[in-house]
Amino acid sequence: MYAIIKTGGKQYKVAQGDVLRVEKLEKNPGDKLSFDALMFSDGESTVIGTPEVSGVSVSATVLQQGKGAKIMIYKYKAKKNVRKKQGHRQLYTEIKIDGINR
Repeated sequence: MYAIIKTGGKQYKVAQGDVLRVEKLEKNPGDKLSFDALMFSDGESTVIGTPEVSGVSVSATVLQQGKGAKIMIYKYKAKKNVRKKQGHRQLYTEIKIDGINR
């Protein structure tokens, strides 16, 4: 049994017990979350929502907040002696899927 949820402008395929990193949510570790399902499949039938499947939600628990690996951005303009180096670490929230509720 799995569902597809949307958070942070991205879609994720989730099943019970999955641990995933999503865009930062303003929640504390241990908080409970609920997501609407865009699609739901129980192995026999598949239901696609317009835009969400009615009566299906996904419950999750926040495990931790964190920062991803550092990426470096280089900007360069030819023949102008312009060079710029910039670093970035994306913030994330790690969640554990507790169950899919019908």
